[in-house]
This record gives sequence, structure tokens and C-alpha cells, in this order.
Amino acid sequence: MVVIHYFEDKTLLLSQLVKQIPSIDENIKIKGRKGKVLSVKNVEGNHVHVYVMFEKVVKQQALSKETKKKKR
Repeated sequence: MVVIHYFEDKTLLLSQLVKQIPSIDENIKIKGRKGKVLSVKNVEGNHVHVYVMFEKVVKQQALSKETKKKKR
């Protein structure tokens, strides 16, 4: 069993105890966000740091909002 710490930049996202270490360029999903493994670094015996880059989320805004007030 291996302890994996997932990082985005310098932010710790998730620590997990697993049997298999993810490989570089593997697609993963953490907390509902899709990402790709950038690098894997062994720190101590059974501790591993995995650096992840997530896809950017584009929020869609309503385009057809009426800005005019109705005349009475």
C-alpha cells in the first residue's frame, strides 16, 4: 500500500492510500474535476507526490437577458 498526495501547483488536493501509483500523462478525476498527471515523485518509502493539472472550467453566462424595462 502506498500513500499518494495529489498536488495542484503547491496546493494539496487529496491524500489517498492506494495499491497502484498513477503514471505520467494518465487522465484522472479528483473531486469531480478532470485532470492529467504531470509528474510523479517518490518522497519516502511508501509516500508519493503526484502533481496534477486540471482542465479549465468555462462558465456559460446567459446571453439573452433583457436589459430594457417594460413601459407601462
